[in-house]
Amino acid sequence: MSTKENILLPARLKPGGKIGIVAPAGPFDHELFFRGVHIFEEMGFNVYVPEGLLDARGYLAGPDKHRAEMVNQLFADKSIDAIVCARGGYGSLRILHLLDYDTIAKNPKIFIGFSDITALLTVLFDRCGLVTFHGPVVTSLADAHKLTVNSLFQTITSDGKLEIEVPSGVTIAPGTGSGILCGGNLATLCHLVGTPFAPNFANKILFLEDRAEAPYKIDRMLMQMTLAECFRGLAGIVLGSFEDCGPVEDILKIIKDAFADCQIPIMTGLDAGHGNTNLTLPMGVEVTLDADRRLLAYHRAATTG
Repeated sequence: MSTKENILLPARLKPGGKIGIVAPAGPFDHELFFRGVHIFEEMGFNVYVPEGLLDARGYLAGPDKHRAEMVNQLFADKSIDAIVCARGGYGSLRILHLLDYDTIAKNPKIFIGFSDITALLTVLFDRCGLVTFHGPVVTSLADAHKLTVNSLFQTITSDGKLEIEVPSGVTIAPGTGSGILCGGNLATLCHLVGTPFAPNFANKILFLEDRAEAPYKIDRMLMQMTLAECFRGLAGIVLGSFEDCGPVEDILKIIKDAFADCQIPIMTGLDAGHGNTNLTLPMGVEVTLDADRRLLAYHRAATTG
């Protein structure tokens, strides 16, 4: 289990840096994909599209072994400076046991994605200590809000400490808490429960978001994770977008009720996830959540160099 003492910081991305694209989950729209690639090229980066990336097998972007090998190969490739996922969807869970964690730990580099990619973000930190980045995938970047594009660029090219103010945020439970930021898509995290890859949230700040899940399903997932004692020792919660999940007030009530006895700070309104804006969040770095000031402050830079 990784701690703040043994985390691996990837090198920041510099002008002309080479980004490798992987598809560890679902297939994707090719037109959106190449528009997203163009945005990275406009940022001044070179983009490498591996052979077979556009393969698809039903609701997966190719066989499990093919998708896992693509991840392993890009981490092993010394010419690749960063790795970005083409799309989420479904499938990351299926390749967790096929990843070469020793090679990944020996070759730390920026790894970006969200939604179903939450499984990889979580496990790469837990197994390797690698700081990962919850941010847009290539296809979502195609039509992304300018704030999303700017946040991604600034986060992966800077070696400074982030401070994210959430002026439109809502304090669900007051107070401050500090810990390593973890989490992502609620449904994906819930699906890790009971597996060898189940995350440990003790002494951490948990970020949650989701899309198209009815309120009762969100309640059910939180209850399952509560009964599995996933939230024992949690230091705080920050919520992103819950797009197409029903009335916001219903979601907030579910969250408030689920963590009523925890006595931890809880804030909602962070522009990250499946909403119109998806800010890039380094995961695996210690932060302080101030729910009263509606502020998420990183204690250190998420990259080196």
